[in-house]
Amino acid sequence: MNVASSTMTSDPALDNECINTLRFLSVDAVQKADSGHPGMPMGAASMGYVLWTRFLKHNPAHPEWFDRDRFVLSPGHGSMLLYSLLHLTGYDLPLEQVKQFREWGSITPGHPERGVTPGVETTTGPLGQGFGNGVGLAMAEAHLAACHNRPGFEIVNHFTYGIVSDGDLMEGVASEAASLAGHLKLGKLIYLYDDNHVTLSAGTDLTFTEDRARRFEAYGWHTQSVADGNDLAAIDTALRAARGERQRPSLILVRTHIGYGSPHKQDSFEAHGSPLGVDEVRLTKQKLGWPTEPPFYILEQARGHFSKAIERGKLAETQWRDKLSAYARAFPDLAMGFQQVMRSELPAEWDRDIPVFPADAKGLATRVAAGKVMNAVASRLPALIGGSADLNPSTYTALSGLGDFEPGGMNGCDKQGAVAGVWGYAGRNLYFGVREHAMGAILNGLAAHGGTLPFGATFLIFSDYMRPPMRLAALMGLHVIYVFTHDSIALGQDGPTHQPVEQLAGLRAVPDLTVIRPGDANETAVAWRVALEARDHPVALVLTRQNVATLDRSQVAAAEGLRHGAYVLADAPNSRPDVILIAEVGLIMAARQKLQDQKVVARVVSMPSWELFDAQPQGYREQVLLPSVRARLAVEAGASQGWHRYVGDHGDVLGIDRFGASAPGDVVMREYGFTVANVCKRALALLR
Repeated sequence: MNVASSTMTSDPALDNECINTLRFLSVDAVQKADSGHPGMPMGAASMGYVLWTRFLKHNPAHPEWFDRDRFVLSPGHGSMLLYSLLHLTGYDLPLEQVKQFREWGSITPGHPERGVTPGVETTTGPLGQGFGNGVGLAMAEAHLAACHNRPGFEIVNHFTYGIVSDGDLMEGVASEAASLAGHLKLGKLIYLYDDNHVTLSAGTDLTFTEDRARRFEAYGWHTQSVADGNDLAAIDTALRAARGERQRPSLILVRTHIGYGSPHKQDSFEAHGSPLGVDEVRLTKQKLGWPTEPPFYILEQARGHFSKAIERGKLAETQWRDKLSAYARAFPDLAMGFQQVMRSELPAEWDRDIPVFPADAKGLATRVAAGKVMNAVASRLPALIGGSADLNPSTYTALSGLGDFEPGGMNGCDKQGAVAGVWGYAGRNLYFGVREHAMGAILNGLAAHGGTLPFGATFLIFSDYMRPPMRLAALMGLHVIYVFTHDSIALGQDGPTHQPVEQLAGLRAVPDLTVIRPGDANETAVAWRVALEARDHPVALVLTRQNVATLDRSQVAAAEGLRHGAYVLADAPNSRPDVILIAEVGLIMAARQKLQDQKVVARVVSMPSWELFDAQPQGYREQVLLPSVRARLAVEAGASQGWHRYVGDHGDVLGIDRFGASAPGDVVMREYGFTVANVCKRALALLR
């Protein structure tokens, strides 16, 4: 079946009725909600119609079919265009829900949310993020196709489409992602640019006069221009040309008109973020020849045309499943692995080779321990893929021998820094360059696609660049792993620009993001287990640059206690301590011994993860932090914010509430009070 031509119609009147149906479902929903953005759906309806009825391979009855084309509406404020398309093409989105747009409890929120509305691939709204997500979706498709397809059996073969806006192209994240996509030659990534010359508060002439086509050509993209956003034949032709270009991603610049058809608000920013108003809705319908009543009117002929997507999608998936069955007969072992990847399952004995680190007073940095764990499991976890923002030698996140995700035809390029192994889309080491913001958005696309388990690495201080996509990963419940190294002022002489202080508190403030800061090498191994098993939420691993002692687990509790977020590492006789010391385990273990010499008995609690600890039953939490012991001291080389919930009103926090300084790491730690003597002094003060 030629999906690209399956619903072309020679009836211009029907095409126009279908497009106006999209426009006025959107207009009426925004007007009823008295909130929303009608202008973008009105102007972009024609290109949405062509894409969804002539090109997009999808199955409304099974929105999660693995080999569907992916569609991203990056300007999420235009969500009613997407909801209208989903409703009309047969997704489980009833008209009643369209009428409840932006209302409490509806599945049509103000901006599209993954997991809320069937058919929504990714949560969009913060501009530029969807653009980056689409790059990640296309990378996932290219990687899985390279790993699993065999001649005659293209079981992974789909496109990533998107609509992007002026605002998306202005955001820096889009520039970062576009640059990388062009370098990677992601030929199955196609964006329609809603070039309407208007932003929320102004015309683009005030701020955005660059030649966008030439800019993207410089990135290595294939560009085309469509002069009239209502010219269906031109949009169709451009999409066909983009599908035929497999060496470059495509940007189709479509000149549209925001608020198209509105007598008084077309081409005005007034149509961007506010309802048209009752009178203007009536006048617009009259101008475009649409019934003024009833609202949410759908011509049955138009509904019938849109609903052909149901049978078309069912047939496409059936043909794919037949191909998958033939693939399983020809390559049973490969098919088993592919099915496992599609289900996001961890293989049996995936963790068999995770090392147990011997006790060592000198120890090693947790970033080094994490690198050893990653490489121990990577060969058994084919879905694990990722890289760093140009920091592999510092973050220890290269997957040894597992190849480099790069386009073909680069044999003469400078390959210093490459990991080695396969060179191509089957490689599992991603090179993001110095592009943390894009890395975060791309990781979300990789995770949203399915079939990959993505990680990204940088210094903890640069997690600030990644906050928007990390927040969205948590909002979407995506399984993304962040590896943040150089976790404190102990990194030393790079100084305060590179020394994180408030970053831990900021990460812990993000709902549904699990933050784990392991205290030694064996806790790091358990932290990686927890991160890989997470499945439905992101995890941030926060790791040291400096060596930390590897504890003798025959003398203290097992590192598996990390799974509970906090656990009693070393206890007082009869579990009756005078004081509870929490967090920086190497330091407080040494302080415990000094306190004991002064007849003060301390319980040492390792607390690598607030989120995991808070999820435990109250009884367990009270066993660890005894309510009867009010003398509690938390010690962490980061902001003190938040620790008082664990130490209480009668406790104390030895933290850092000012910026760092440039000096050797041990000197900075000493000058900021992170010494055994100061810990003992603060603990004794609590007892007094």
